Amino acid sequence: MAVPADRPLGLSPQRRMRRKADFDAVYGRGRRIASDHLFTMNARRNEALGARLGLAVAARVAGNAVERNRVRRVIRESFRLIQQSLPSFDIVVGTRATVRTATNAQLRDSLQKLWPRLIKTCASLPIS
Repeated sequence: MAVPADRPLGLSPQRRMRRKADFDAVYGRGRRIASDHLFTMNARRNEALGARLGLAVAARVAGNAVERNRVRRVIRESFRLIQQSLPSFDIVVGTRATVRTATNAQLRDSLQKLWPRLIKTCASLPIS
């Protein structure tokens, strides 16, 4: 059974960043924060109606396709649960080399600590 796109906790296509120009704008004009050796987050305010997520999970950092997809699933799930609390940001979540050996619980814990820091750090960013 398909999940409706308007479901509050769903992750609709409007909540995902896919275009290179969007990623470049976040990297170029956004703010960066990092977690405990697992993740980095780059964010900038957007004019959209909510937060959007982009993933930067490189093969050389996260390992083979199975490992990369595992990390992506954990990131998407964490974002899905917090998206209603986030301001209108474009967010790119990147990974560091230690993500390869981290458990799912460690990944979730790291992201749960990073979201509030992102909100606090980027709250004063102007819309660009």
